[in-house]
Amino acid sequence: MPQLAERFRSFPPYPLADVPEIKRRLRAEGVDVIDLGAGDADLAPPPAALAALRQATADTSLSRYPFNLGLPAFREAVAAWMGTRFGVRLDPYKEILPLIGSKEGIAHLAFAFVGPGDATVVPDPGYQCYLGGTLLAGGEPYIVPLRPENDFLIPLDAIPEEVARRTKILYLNYPNNPTAAIAPRYYLEEAVRWCRERDAVLVSDNAYSELAFDGYRPPSILEIEGAADVAIEFHSFSKTYNMTGWRIGWAAGNAEIVGALARVKTFVDTGAFLAVQAAATAALESYAEWVPGNVQAFRERRDALTAALCSEGFDARAPRATMYLWVPVPAGTTSEAFARRALVEQGVVVMPGSALGAGGEGFMRLALTQPPDRLREAAHRLGRLL
Repeated sequence: MPQLAERFRSFPPYPLADVPEIKRRLRAEGVDVIDLGAGDADLAPPPAALAALRQATADTSLSRYPFNLGLPAFREAVAAWMGTRFGVRLDPYKEILPLIGSKEGIAHLAFAFVGPGDATVVPDPGYQCYLGGTLLAGGEPYIVPLRPENDFLIPLDAIPEEVARRTKILYLNYPNNPTAAIAPRYYLEEAVRWCRERDAVLVSDNAYSELAFDGYRPPSILEIEGAADVAIEFHSFSKTYNMTGWRIGWAAGNAEIVGALARVKTFVDTGAFLAVQAAATAALESYAEWVPGNVQAFRERRDALTAALCSEGFDARAPRATMYLWVPVPAGTTSEAFARRALVEQGVVVMPGSALGAGGEGFMRLALTQPPDRLREAAHRLGRLL
């Protein structure tokens, strides 16, 4: 076998890689496993999306190559939704791009802007495609720990100027996975200024913009003055519409940045299945009547798990957005060790903070992917480990 490329060998190892096998073995032994690891909810997609998919799959014209253009109705529905939701006007054919899920678009963007000697600013913990895209493009990720004392925000003024000069991409993800932190508007304004001064691309991963509670309405980076010059924002149907396996999302923002990503994609894929784009269009059009009920289901889960964890002795705080709780693990143990004990001894899968980057050490992420009663049971089992 030929030697692996240096950029491949630079990937960090994945903690708890044996979890799927442990889960399989425990279930084979009759153990009731409660999986709160992946952000993959058990809830159903919108009925309108299901109906549209059934109809679209019968249309043979939608089984052809989608290419980057995709389904015009999808682009126009996205533009209309962005205008209604955030008050931003976008050209559906120059400033919007259909994606095979937001993850692939975020990862592929680095190929257009990053090369040897270039840096990207990567939050830690964070979604691993920020790191992966940078490494595969040959760039140097500058890892910034997200810490409670900074409200889990990247402290932009603490980035060394030597790194800032070489930075091609700043990755922001608010509402944040995994910490569930939110970014105040003044911070987004600061981030836009920072990127404009350094001619860097501002990537806003806004996958959780609609999973927000207690009256909070996360903004789009494209609402910020000056963002149109430097920003591209990524949205997903995975979380808002419970469509994780459908692999559909979009990028929106500066036409040149969107165009650069589109050109990269011409070399690596031929677009998302047109029938899925038709179903996603129907999902967007059902937003007003369907999404509030889905958000309510997540709010009930959030409240149930937060209260149950607190009653068991954990320092759990109800987030204002996302589908996660970010909870400190007990003192004197690592997040990986605690997660392993939770699975092996109690049959509960949690995500150790270190699995999402060294900056996540000391915490665990619990996903709101089960009904309230199952979440309470999971908290009770975890309490036995304290």
